Amino acid sequence: MQNYVDGGEAVVQAFRSLDVDYVMASPGSEWGAVWEALARQKVSNTPGPVYFSCAHETLAVDLAIGYTVITGKAQAVMLHTGVGLLQGAMGIDGANRLGIPMVVLSGEALTYGEKQGFDPGGQWQANLSVVGGPHRLAEPLVKWSSQASSTETLFQQIVSAGELAQRVPTGPTYLSVPIETQLNEWNPPEEFRMAPPAPKPQPSHADIEKVAELLLNAKNPVILTEAAGREPEGYAALIDLAELLSIPVVDANQSTYANFPKEHPLYQGVGRPSCVDEADLLLTVRCRAPFYPPGNKPSKATIVAIDETPFRLHMVHHAAQADMFLEGNAVASLGLLADAVRASGVDAGVVEQRKSRWAAEHDKLWSARHAAEAEVSGNKKIHPMTLAVAMSEALPDNTFYVDETITHRGILVRHLRNRGPQSYFRPQGGLGQGLGIALGIKLAARDRPVVVVVGDGAFMYNPVIQSLALAQHENLPILVVIPNNDGYIAMKKEHQAFYPDGVSAANDLFYGRPITGLDYAEIAKLFGGFGKRVEDPADLPGALEEALAAIEGGKSAILNVMVDP
Repeated sequence: MQNYVDGGEAVVQAFRSLDVDYVMASPGSEWGAVWEALARQKVSNTPGPVYFSCAHETLAVDLAIGYTVITGKAQAVMLHTGVGLLQGAMGIDGANRLGIPMVVLSGEALTYGEKQGFDPGGQWQANLSVVGGPHRLAEPLVKWSSQASSTETLFQQIVSAGELAQRVPTGPTYLSVPIETQLNEWNPPEEFRMAPPAPKPQPSHADIEKVAELLLNAKNPVILTEAAGREPEGYAALIDLAELLSIPVVDANQSTYANFPKEHPLYQGVGRPSCVDEADLLLTVRCRAPFYPPGNKPSKATIVAIDETPFRLHMVHHAAQADMFLEGNAVASLGLLADAVRASGVDAGVVEQRKSRWAAEHDKLWSARHAAEAEVSGNKKIHPMTLAVAMSEALPDNTFYVDETITHRGILVRHLRNRGPQSYFRPQGGLGQGLGIALGIKLAARDRPVVVVVGDGAFMYNPVIQSLALAQHENLPILVVIPNNDGYIAMKKEHQAFYPDGVSAANDLFYGRPITGLDYAEIAKLFGGFGKRVEDPADLPGALEEALAAIEGGKSAILNVMVDP
């Protein structure tokens, strides 16, 4: 047996130096050197990352996203040259929009069989080569894209790519690693540096003091957020600041995380309730798109944007329209603001008055929601609101929900009682990522039920077979709830909006609506899981209990819930 110390070892050692837990891979034939290094790691019992073999590139990328959502740790993704990179592009784009750090690698060949004694295979010349290199394909989707220049630089280039991914603005980085570079002998350094945690920049003391003064002087402050709850510390920091001054909190329309307890008296719902337009001071916390239309900002408010990156590189039209920015780690900014407010002194009478006011408004909000839920509870068909309530009642408080719905998203975020930090996440970018992200979350939180709520249209975009196969093989049971309205209703609605009196509306002929679907619940049974089609509202609680029992027993479950469009 020969121990090869080549570029493959450099790749795996770089992953170790980045403290990567998992290598999420949809393998290509160019990665033999890395597989050899991983085999050597296993045989020698060397600590290092676990290799996850996926049958689809988007699944591999989304696994990394889901794992990082829970842990905050950047992972490694290995894909197959340019074609695999293109398959994984949907997930990479989503990671870029969300600011999820990861290192993505794919390979290429440089010699095309012309190097004597080395035959990479004829497929590289005819079918797999990319003019200018695969890094050209990745460049629009990542914050940094390059080619490994040599075996001598390979290790440090991967480490640097990983460190760069975790610097503000966080996001995916990409490196193309040629086969020839992997197979060359590598002379490792005598010592390996572990990459330190990325620093968390903070806004200046003067800016914190200024915003604290604005808060203390404001008559109607409001907090609007999309992603304050990206980490549990952000969730807690937002509660602390809100309670300190009795500031109402609103989830923005583009919210991606659980940010604030829905049952809290200061919680005022989703979107743009009247308190936003009445505010004289509006704190937007990690909001990419706080207002829609973008130019429709509240007319009375001074706007303070609290964000690591208030201007996103992936966005064409930036409309934060802030009067002031606290640019730095948002969790730290919230904490520093609370400290500054406490140091200045709080008017207890004002705080109590606001507390009573917003508690009363919160009660009205919940009364209206309960009334709406009661109104549809007697329907013969399952209303999406009824489904949200049933999940809230049947599933444990520590359930993590991944939301990949379109038509029913507004209903879901308003009526689903997800509880606590890291209880809700919404993928970004294109559809087809929910299952992979749910599996990544389950990998990081094996003791929690993970439920992906995905419309029948979005479900068909997912790598379903590959995801369920991985769930079975790696013991990652998840529950898939499909609110099935039997078509692309969102497309029909857009069509009707543009042509309300057109030929399609007059003849009920909507070409964008049909889905060539099936009984989705049956798919789970192919992988030893539980599947059930639910049509009667009375059957929902029992079906959810059966599905929960299945995932608690180690089997994935699919509920195909026929909902009233």
